[in-house]
Amino acid sequence: MSPSARLSTVVLDAHDAHELAAFYQRLLGYVVRAEEPHWVLIGPPPGTEGISLAFETEPGYVPPVWPTRKPGDQQMMLHLDIEVDGGPDGLESETARALAEGARLAEYQPQDDVRVLYDPSGHPFCLWVETPS
Repeated sequence: MSPSARLSTVVLDAHDAHELAAFYQRLLGYVVRAEEPHWVLIGPPPGTEGISLAFETEPGYVPPVWPTRKPGDQQMMLHLDIEVDGGPDGLESETARALAEGARLAEYQPQDDVRVLYDPSGHPFCLWVETPS
């Protein structure tokens, strides 16, 4: 028997749910599906597939640290991998666009086909391109 459950949404905490939702809307071309004063759900436009993202305002939010530098630092508990089209040129143009939208480039970059960035709330995320094996 196959499971009747499926992953539908990833929820990220933030200082400001609406600010972070707006960043990912611009980055991914997503639309708002629901919102409340301290919570926002965004997802792919109607007729397209993809995982939804939700954002919740947490007054005591502490941004994660990546890579972890010392014991006791708030650690990264998850990150988003966002595939981009267009090979290395697509990776560079999408990185530039993410930076223009408010992301920050991580100092440490572990691979040539991935760019690690931080969103406005400090969550690490990766832009990546598929490379021939």
